[in-house]
Amino acid sequence: MKVVNHIAISVISVTLFFLLWQVAGERRWVDPLLLPPLSDLAQTSVELWHDGYRQVPLWQHIAVSLARALSAFAVAIVCGIPLGLLMGLSEPVAAALNPFVQFLRPLPKIALIPLAVVWLGIGESSKFFLIFIATFLSVVVGAAAAVERIGNARILVAQTLGASRRQIFWRVVLPDTLPELFTSVRLSIGVGWTSLIAAELVAATSGLGWMVINASAYLRTDIVMIGILLLGAIGYLLDLAIVGLQKWLVPWAGKNA
Repeated sequence: MKVVNHIAISVISVTLFFLLWQVAGERRWVDPLLLPPLSDLAQTSVELWHDGYRQVPLWQHIAVSLARALSAFAVAIVCGIPLGLLMGLSEPVAAALNPFVQFLRPLPKIALIPLAVVWLGIGESSKFFLIFIATFLSVVVGAAAAVERIGNARILVAQTLGASRRQIFWRVVLPDTLPELFTSVRLSIGVGWTSLIAAELVAATSGLGWMVINASAYLRTDIVMIGILLLGAIGYLLDLAIVGLQKWLVPWAGKNA
């Protein structure tokens, strides 16, 4: 019942927001150049779907951005989780790597664009790097923090019972950290998805981020808003997919051991 109420409240709040948006646009409470009404966005969306933007179909803009982001996310997760777990389990490794991770993590990724271009050129490699580095650093920090939150009592009990280090990792550390790891992945993908626009500033000719930036230069606020709505909707769907995967793979998350 709580889930139904939660969904109902969410649907009502979103509906009211869009209704207010439409009314504000129709009655000119806000200049349509600044906030086009939803009816104009719907018309522009149909035109984009049929004609594309800058000779590129809308579905291709979406597919290109997803391909760039998902490939970077996959590599960042595969590389970042083991490294973060290792940092959490080994004090010397954490001491050696943590200064670099903590220095790079808060850096605005847009500041890395010149270096990415010099090192990797203006092709897909530099775009991949910018999304990867934003996601990777967050995954590493989250995985290391997940290990640090494990109670020492559990590890000591396992050692007392004669468990090896491998058994402790697979039967104590990993099950206990999986919920936190999924949370870290969710947050990291959110950070990586926001860096998509920065990545698509690098000599791109397609992609949702590029479409938003390019349209803003021509004051096409309607296309900018459509791009923002698509970016937000896709990011939300990615988050829902991770939550669903967590509920399937980690059913004990949120339950007392």
